[in-house]
Amino acid sequence: MRISQGTFSYLPDFSDEDIEKQIAYALEHQWAVMVEYTDDPHPRNYLWEMWKQPNFDLDPDEASEAMKDVHECRKAYPNHYIKVVCYDSGLGAQTSRLSFIVNRPKEEPGFVLHRQETHDRTMNYTLHSYATEDASGRRYGNEGGLGTDRDPHGVQDAMAGQDSPIAQEDAGSADGDIEAETDEGVGES
Repeated sequence: MRISQGTFSYLPDFSDEDIEKQIAYALEHQWAVMVEYTDDPHPRNYLWEMWKQPNFDLDPDEASEAMKDVHECRKAYPNHYIKVVCYDSGLGAQTSRLSFIVNRPKEEPGFVLHRQETHDRTMNYTLHSYATEDASGRRYGNEGGLGTDRDPHGVQDAMAGQDSPIAQEDAGSADGDIEAETDEGVGES
């Protein structure tokens, strides 16, 4: 099942060139560009994880700067859903003007619809994602850790979380002999 969220969701996947053109369009309208990712694309889950802080005040010819974020997020989370979100902060609107998926897992298991009859022959419907049957961080073939909490500074620095294959590679190569920084000279005048 192909998840359809955001603008262009019923079109074939965009090439990097197409994505960059859409980002340039957003920048021409002075919209902030942000990259987000998730492994739970439930239709009501509209708050995805931010890859890093939004790119404010980029010129239209700097779309490649925003594309770097897309490439870095794809590298860190190759089996996650990744989307570009463009915000209009003009005149207090602060609303999303453009949002589209730029990366998908190889296999999208889809959703099951649960139907329950309640009082007065009323039907309640609930969507359940097959992907959530696996623990967060292990969905879509990921072998990531179960902890998905990112360091709050990770958003600022665009660092991969614990559920990223890159974080596991880095953890495997860490030598454990890290020396603490000294605070010599701090606070002295």
